[in-house]
This record gives sequence, C-alpha cells and structure tokens, in this order.
Amino acid sequence: MHDLNYFREHLAQFEQMAGGRGAAIDFAAFRTLDRERREVITAVERLKSERNRAGEEIARRKRAGENADSLLSEMKGVSDEIKQADGRAAELDASLQQFMLSVPNLPHASVPPGRDAAANVEVRRWGVPPQFDFTPRPHWELGERAGILDLPRAAKIAGARFSLYRGLGARLERALANFFLDVHTRNGYTEYLPPFLVNTASLTGVGQLPKFAAEMFHLEGADLWLTPTSEVELTSMYRDETLDAALLPIKACAWTACFRSEAGAAGKDTRGILRQHQFQKVEMFKFTRPEQSYEELESLVRDAESLLQQLGLHYRVVQLAAGDMGFAAAKTYDLEVWLPAAGTFREISSCSNCEAFQARRSAIRFRPKGGKSEFVHTLNGSGLAVGRTWLAIVENYQRADGSIDVPAVLRPYMGVERIPPEQ
Repeated sequence: MHDLNYFREHLAQFEQMAGGRGAAIDFAAFRTLDRERREVITAVERLKSERNRAGEEIARRKRAGENADSLLSEMKGVSDEIKQADGRAAELDASLQQFMLSVPNLPHASVPPGRDAAANVEVRRWGVPPQFDFTPRPHWELGERAGILDLPRAAKIAGARFSLYRGLGARLERALANFFLDVHTRNGYTEYLPPFLVNTASLTGVGQLPKFAAEMFHLEGADLWLTPTSEVELTSMYRDETLDAALLPIKACAWTACFRSEAGAAGKDTRGILRQHQFQKVEMFKFTRPEQSYEELESLVRDAESLLQQLGLHYRVVQLAAGDMGFAAAKTYDLEVWLPAAGTFREISSCSNCEAFQARRSAIRFRPKGGKSEFVHTLNGSGLAVGRTWLAIVENYQRADGSIDVPAVLRPYMGVERIPPEQ
C-alpha cells in the first residue's frame, strides 16, 4: 500500500503506472473522496474551534454570574454537527483505505514497459535442452507408465486439478522439498513450517486481499483461508513489529502446500500437474533495509537458479514487464524451465522485490541506530515450485523405455538411480 500523501502528490505518476500495468483504477472517484474528506476535516476543525471559544465564554459568564443558557443551547447544536461530521469523516477514511488497498505497487525504474508477457525481456539462459532419439512423452504419460502419478484417482478423491503421487513419485516429491530446504538452510535461510491456514489480516498485509479473493479458498464460518503461498505466512509473522536493524537482512524459507482456485483458468493446462488447486512449494523470503534490497533480489534469483543448475535442468531468466508483474511487486524475475514434450519454457520460480509495499500494509518497520523507524523492504521467491520441478525432471530425464533417471543430487534422498516403468 502507498502513503496517502505521497499518492495524492504523485497522482500523474500513478495514473501512468495504471495505464502501463493495465490496472483499472478509478482516479476520479479518489479525487472526489479525497476532496470531500478534506472539506469535512476542515469543517470539523472550524466547528471544534468555535466550540472551544464558546466554552471559554461560557466559563467567563459563569464566573461573572451571568446567564449562559443560550450559548449552551447553541453549542449543543454545534456538538451534534461535530458528531455527524466525525462520522462522515470516518466513513470517508474507510472508503479511502479500501481504495488505497486496490492500488498496485509502482514498478522500479528498471522494469520494462509493456502490458503483458509479450514485453518481457530474456536476461540469460543456462544449459541446453536434452536431445532425444525418440519423441519425448509428456509427464502425465510417463507418470502413468511408471506407476508414479495417478490423476484419475486424484479426481475421484477431490475432482479436477489435483494430483495423487504414488511410490517413487511420492518419494521424488518429498526428495525435492528436502533437497531445496537443505540447500537454502546451508545458504543462511532459517527454515519455518507455518500454518497452512491464514487470516484476512495476513492476506491483506501481503496484497492478496481484497483484490484476489476469488482466486483463493475461504473457510465458511471462520476468518481463515487456505494459504495461496507461504509468502503470506513469512511476511505476517512480523506484522505490527519493529525489527532490530542489526538483524537485517532476515532470510527465511518454508515448505507448504499452496491452494489456489485457478479462477479464470478454465481450459488452460488441463492435462497433467502444471496448474493445480493444490501444489507444494518451497518459498524463500527476505526482510531487508531499503538500500540493500535490489542487491538481495539478485542474490535471491541466484539462489533459485542454483537449484536448477544442480538438478541439471535447462532454464532461462526473464525480467517481467510492468503489466505482467504481480500486484505487490516492484520488480520481478521469472525462472522458466524447459519442458521437452511441449518444446517450450514454463515458469518454475518467480522472484520479486516488493520494496515497502507489503511492509506498509503489514506495519513492519526497523529502527536504524540513532534514527527513526522505517519500513523494511520485503522480497520473495519460489525456491522452487515442487510439482513443476517434479514434472520437469520426469520429462527431461526420460528414456525411450519409459524409465526416468534420477538427478545425481537427488539420489541420496531417493535411494535409487532410476525410476523404472511399471511391469
């Protein structure tokens, strides 16, 4: 969320941002609300000043033994006006608060302009696509053939867009999560296992609510939602706190299941496990000083890249254009892994600097030595999406007979070098 005074003073910049992001923001409504709010506040201040002067006059008359009934009666009317005006000011404050919660973050100056993914900029590539002397199969066929993925039974349990891993498929999912967490903790991240249910305040603080309510699952009769990403929990554990500046940057990671309704995704990626209602992900998160956040963003991206490199997966790094970034992000890099069956890259990690946007919404500050408190900058990145890494390994390491080689770094976790086809 943005500071109201800054927003008011830089409306032209925000209008330009909205156009670049393709965001529908009613600036005319803001101007009307803001003007009325300032008029009401001015009127209240005038009425209170009038009441204070009258109070002094009433006190003087009483000391002098004079009658003050008429003035007391007049001030009762003024007090009623103040009460009504205060009520209207509170309504306008609430409306302005809701409006400000709907305004996305300002892109960093280095973000490419453009309203969609067509304007994204490829930064670099690593590795080369695997070469096959046969037509590579998609992961859902390989998974069924090896007996490690059972989508029909997952649908029986929960419906479409759910997965059921079996045997070595389940072990591969677990191995990936453990491998990711082990690497991150060696790199200085503190591991957390947070709740998978989060409240409205937590989701509002990170920018998921109110805008993305339709994309999440809400528990009926409770102020709880299924978490869409552990970015929510990792941000919110410090909500309404002032951090010790000496501890920054704070680096955290967490494995959780994530739940998304995939509203608006009808007909997209209906085969396999690319787009699921439930998936597992390891998240990286940082709380930093403002002046160090962009250096820490590059480090965050390198941490995600190192996992793909150790797994031997061909990928590219893409900087997102303004219109393709998430609501809270000021700058984002996506890591896209190569999927042989489709012959294309698909996102496997998104790494963003949200600057002070989430910290202001969540009231997370730090106090420099000898200075006044400031908002921290928050950064988040997938490290990595477990299911998408699972399918990337299955497709990239497949053999003609339907077996799947296990990358060397995962063999200590798996206990096998190869996943054979089911006999």
